[in-house]
Amino acid sequence: MFARFAKTMMVAALVAMTGGHWVLLQSVAWTTMLADNLSCGSVTEAVERTFDGKHPCPICKAIAAGKKSEKKKDFSPQLQKLEFPLAKENPPLTDPLRFDAPPPGVAFPKSHIQRPIVPPPRGLVG
Repeated sequence: MFARFAKTMMVAALVAMTGGHWVLLQSVAWTTMLADNLSCGSVTEAVERTFDGKHPCPICKAIAAGKKSEKKKDFSPQLQKLEFPLAKENPPLTDPLRFDAPPPGVAFPKSHIQRPIVPPPRGLVG
């Protein structure tokens, strides 16, 4: 139950971040406008009046004002210069004091090595 709630909240956050709430509100506004315009005329006239942009409803005006009032941040990454401490000119390279290679049996255990069946069983060959 918690996982489903978390996924739902994640989707809601992504929709809000990408401006999907404006799309949802605009869809509601267009549906309302289309229903109102259908009561006054034919389907063709209603669709034309709804989507021509010359006759916005109060919801459309509020959506336009809301979109305009949102501040879009201009992302300008500030590059920082990385500074490293000075190193010696020629650092000495030394070998490790002790190096033990693993025994050969550890790399490939015999329990995992199986030889293939040769020839393949006759019952499986088509």
